[in-house]
This record gives sequence, structure tokens and C-alpha cells, in this order.
Amino acid sequence: MLRVTKLTDYATVVLTALAERPDRVHSAAELAERAKLELPTVSKVLKPLAHAGLVESFRGASGGYRLARAPDRISLYDVVEAIEGKLGMTECSGEHSTCEHEPHCDVQSHWRRINDVIADALRGISLAEMLPAAARKSIPLHLARA
Repeated sequence: MLRVTKLTDYATVVLTALAERPDRVHSAAELAERAKLELPTVSKVLKPLAHAGLVESFRGASGGYRLARAPDRISLYDVVEAIEGKLGMTECSGEHSTCEHEPHCDVQSHWRRINDVIADALRGISLAEMLPAAARKSIPLHLARA
């Protein structure tokens, strides 16, 4: 079975919680409560999201996290890449293959094509589209298209 890891799934849930109110800073504890996840899990997910530039972190008493860009400018591909690394369906479908069978493999080009189709599908879905319909309507226009 092909699937993303739980951390990628959790990252999407945390990001959608942030996207529902992109105009404010949210504490990790608040995000954990809203996402119904444990605080250590949310903290673990926020680190690579911040490193990838998807969220901004703020220190201090009123610190926390907010989206680094508008929800419609963050794709699911961005989320997967932040948590999982470069997308690669097989060893040879990624950018830097180390497969010893690559020189004589007849299926490599097909896996690369499949990899590209999946990457394009993930790029075609934004975080804003992952929000429930009611939440999408409530995002201020200047934040939805920033």
C-alpha cells in the first residue's frame, strides 16, 4: 500500500488549523487542541514546517506559529516535501538515484512518469482547498490570495 506517513497527515491537519485563521499567531498547545493531537506530535511537525518556510515561528509570551504565506499558495506537495523529503515513488524515480539496476532497467522511465503525475496532482491542491467549505469562505480575501 502506498501512503504518506502519519506525520505528513498530521502536518496537513495542523496547517489547516493555522489556515482557518491565517491572520493570527497560534500557540503549539492551541494547535494541538484544535487538531486533536498530542502537543509533542504537533511540536515535532512544526519544526520541519518552519524549516521548509511553510510556517513562521515567534518567540516570547505571545509567541507561536502562523502560516508563512497564504493558504492558497501552499500546496500539498510543499507539505509532503517538508515532512518526507523529495518525492520518489521508487529509488530510480527521484532526482538522485543510487539504484545499481538503473543502467539496464526497462521500467525506470515509467516510474518517473508516475512520480511526475503524483507530484503534479499534489501541486494542484492547495491548503486552502483542504479547508472545510465554511472555513474557506471566512478567510479574508487579502490573506487568501497573498
